[in-house]
Amino acid sequence: MKLHELSDNAGAAKKQKRVARGPGSGKGKTAGRGIKGQKSRSGVAIGGYEGGQMPLYRRLPKRGFNKPNAKHYAVVNLGLIQKFITEGKLNAANDITEEALVASGLVRRALDGIRVLAKGEITSAVTLKVTGASAAAVEAVAKAGGSLTVAETASAAE
Repeated sequence: MKLHELSDNAGAAKKQKRVARGPGSGKGKTAGRGIKGQKSRSGVAIGGYEGGQMPLYRRLPKRGFNKPNAKHYAVVNLGLIQKFITEGKLNAANDITEEALVASGLVRRALDGIRVLAKGEITSAVTLKVTGASAAAVEAVAKAGGSLTVAETASAAE
């Protein structure tokens, strides 16, 4: 097979409809936008506009609060940690720190820290040092014969 003989599977690549290319195209003249009016013009973003009536997003009361400096943790489950240990990507003999979890590829980014949750089962005796952990995760690691240390963050120390 040569490079020029390669082609997509039948029906895999659908040609894009080109609008405003004459009456034979089926989308000529007004290009499927109808006649006149705001929506037929370019550069119009109607969004939540309701023709002068008070828009729904302004009629409804606002509730709740979004904390501007909220912490975002990368979440790791115990079952995944065990899987990485069995696959040899993590060494259970050494301390498993946040840096080790990122280096193994278990976590992409540490964000504001890594929080361990108890989903899944851990059988190896490991020493985990992370920013946060659920009570059930701490208990599960201790039951397996390991220890889980939650690091004191700067905000918690104040």
